[in-house]
Amino acid sequence: MTGSKSMILLVVMFIASFQLHGIMAQTRHVVGNALGWTIPAGGAATYTTWASQQTFTVGDTLLFNFTTGLHNVAEVSQAAYGPCSSTNTLSLNPTGPALVTLTRPGNHYYICTVVSHCQIGQKLAINVLSATSTTPEGTPSLPVSPPSTIATPPTPFVFSPAGSPIPPPTTSSSTSFTAVVPVTFLAVALAFFY
Repeated sequence: MTGSKSMILLVVMFIASFQLHGIMAQTRHVVGNALGWTIPAGGAATYTTWASQQTFTVGDTLLFNFTTGLHNVAEVSQAAYGPCSSTNTLSLNPTGPALVTLTRPGNHYYICTVVSHCQIGQKLAINVLSATSTTPEGTPSLPVSPPSTIATPPTPFVFSPAGSPIPPPTTSSSTSFTAVVPVTFLAVALAFFY
């Protein structure tokens, strides 16, 4: 009988750990925080500093808050990022706010293609870790390095229907803790009752 209690507890804890991993791996990053996606007063260093304080993982999303018609967001190659070239964008979203799901690890480069916005600092470079990477919370993401020569599909954009708000970001680890605690208590209770 004791063996079956242990097995039930083990199975429930295993399921809870998968739930915790799934919740923790999905963080919504609001690009620039309160500043949003705009021409930063501090130039390109503004978004570089913001990105250095984040850890980006496959499954996370980037929320680019901007006013439609004033800005846009395009994913570009590293070669296009430096000179702010918009001739061969990987994807383009002219409608704000834009929600981008990070579907693959590696380096990602984003610019605003309106007039000279990129040249005066509206650009972002990030490194996305695979979902299995373990980086301690609060550790900045790795520095961006040159992309591989293997072509990869562009990151798809997820659009919000006009007029409907995008839910606020979930960046707190307390959400994942509160989701796992009830399952853990259930596992312990089941172990004692069986």
